[in-house]
Amino acid sequence: MMLWIKKIHKWASLLIGLQILIWLTSGLVFNVIDHKKSRGNAYRQTAMAEQPTLANKALLPVKSVLKSYPATLELNQVSILSQPYYLLTQQRGLYRHFANSYHVVNAITGELTLVDEPFAKAIAKANYNGPGNIKSVALITPPIADFLKHKNPSWQINFTDDLATSVYVEQGSGRLVGHSNSDKRFADFFFMLHFMDYGSAGSFNTIQMILFAFISLWLTLSGLIWTLHMLRKGQYRLKKF
Repeated sequence: MMLWIKKIHKWASLLIGLQILIWLTSGLVFNVIDHKKSRGNAYRQTAMAEQPTLANKALLPVKSVLKSYPATLELNQVSILSQPYYLLTQQRGLYRHFANSYHVVNAITGELTLVDEPFAKAIAKANYNGPGNIKSVALITPPIADFLKHKNPSWQINFTDDLATSVYVEQGSGRLVGHSNSDKRFADFFFMLHFMDYGSAGSFNTIQMILFAFISLWLTLSGLIWTLHMLRKGQYRLKKF
């Protein structure tokens, strides 16, 4: 029995020790890297003021729009590429990055607007101020490697710059999900190691973390049993001064 307890203790200590080493290494990296660069926004265009002419445009009444889309849960007026739109929420998650369903309606003409490839490219260009040009465009579904928490299909627009910048535009709403580049991906790799997110779930509440806690429990219990066994054998003795 004690032989198995000793083996469990040794293997558990090895696994726990390796993960602690990873925590120390990743923690050191977090203290060294530039946190502004690690956000991936090096070539992200700052917010621009809306054109004053928008306020003078005649928008469709909200009631008439809602009649055409009776399943709407929420309606918001948004501006995309300096044009007014109504964003109609058909399915709402707890957060924006959760699974949601939208309709984008032109607030002047009432036409349903699809965030297709040309529209997504225009949005990406408007939010990019770097030296590169668009290299490729792809519509991707979750999981999205650069934004693991995001659960909605999005356009990935890749640029030819020194940081391999990718701009993500949500297909359903036209919302800018964010920018990613080589600096952000480097930081994300160490975040993955630090939070044991080896399954790329975008969260620390994973089976790996639960397993780690279970192994830690066995390390503690096996060490305690081993210590009690050594006490019974008289291997722990206090010397008299």
